[in-house]
Order: sequence, then structure tokens, then C-alpha cells
Amino acid sequence: MTRREAREALFTLIYEAPFYKETEISEIFEKEAEERDLGDPYISEGFSGTFEHIEEIDELIAQNLVGWKLERISKVSHAILRLGCYEMIYTDIPVKIAINEALELAKKYDHDQAPSFINGILNAIADKNDLKNKPENN
Repeated sequence: MTRREAREALFTLIYEAPFYKETEISEIFEKEAEERDLGDPYISEGFSGTFEHIEEIDELIAQNLVGWKLERISKVSHAILRLGCYEMIYTDIPVKIAINEALELAKKYDHDQAPSFINGILNAIADKNDLKNKPENN
């Protein structure tokens, strides 16, 4: 599985998780990973990491929504933003790559205006938190 395929699988898990109201996050991942053969560590670490920091991630997103409320953005955009924030803040993935990959997901899964919307929010988060200057692992 390529990193892009793994990222796409992780995005779908992040998107689906809120629909499981009564289920623990770890149970969701275990069930989906087994059914879909998602053994890549990037996926398991990304899923658990995203939901470990979900309050902070959603707060950052909400703070950077100009003229919008978090509840009003599409569920697909919300999942893409959650994944993009997680990658920018909590991984060694370069910010430019995290944003670019989020835009690719938006182009594939969201409405036509979503890429520019997501780009604006992720860039604002990166700028306000000085993430563009974080050291990159090469």
C-alpha cells in the first residue's frame, strides 16, 4: 500500500468514526482494520493520534473558520481538515506535503470549492502556529 493509499484509508476511517455513536474509537479501528486489511502502521498511528488530539484539532479548525461554524462545514471537509491538522502538528510530515495531500483528498471526495476552503484553513493554522518553520525530516 502506498502512502497515498494509506492516507486515503485513514481519511475514510476519520470520516466514518463520528457515525459510530456508542462505540469506542479503538473498537471502530479494530473492526474496520480487520475488515479492510489496514495493517499499515501509518493508518493505526494516524487514527489513534487524530482522536487522541481531537479536541485540540477541532479547536484549531474552529478558530480559523472565518464566517463559518464547525457544525456547518461538510463532514468530508471536516475529516480532511482533521487529518491535515494531525499531520501538520503531530507528525514529521512536512507541512507543505500535509496540505497538498489534504487538497488532493478534497479534489477527489469533496465539492468543487472545498480545495480552496481547506487550503485557506490549513495555511492559516500553519501560519498562526509557526508550523511552516518546523524542522523537516529528510
